[in-house]
Amino acid sequence: MATQVRDQLLASNDEFRRLADEHSQYAQRLDSLIQKKYLSEDEKLEEVRLKKLKLRLKDQMESLEQQFRAVHQVV
Repeated sequence: MATQVRDQLLASNDEFRRLADEHSQYAQRLDSLIQKKYLSEDEKLEEVRLKKLKLRLKDQMESLEQQFRAVHQVV
């Protein structure tokens, strides 16, 4: 069910789509950092920052999903 709501929002909601794109970009950058054997201090800070940004975006996306479910009475 969550996938259907997410798919509908991706197709119809510009804000949700923007958040999902940003989340994906942060995830890709984070993956590239995680692949490294050693991280510089700046890269360690960037890793923490990216994790926080991803979490914030995920929270915003979940909020939009809840609003969608409430309006469309989806369980």
